[in-house]
Amino acid sequence: MTLAELAVGQNAIIKTVGGEGPLRLRFLDMGLIPRTHVTVVKVAPMGDPIEIRIRGYELTLRKEDAARIEITKE
Repeated sequence: MTLAELAVGQNAIIKTVGGEGPLRLRFLDMGLIPRTHVTVVKVAPMGDPIEIRIRGYELTLRKEDAARIEITKE
């Protein structure tokens, strides 16, 4: 399952972070690190982007980027 498939209010743990090169490094720099807890806070009306809570702050990601992050539901 990916972060893009998680519904509003659900919690998960990041399993793997996809992407290559600079994109993957950008994800890691934003705190999207394996074994980190995330919660989907809200989704834009058209479904893109999504807002997540991670490490005490809110982060907005495009759905395309969120689909590269594998998760395990809590």
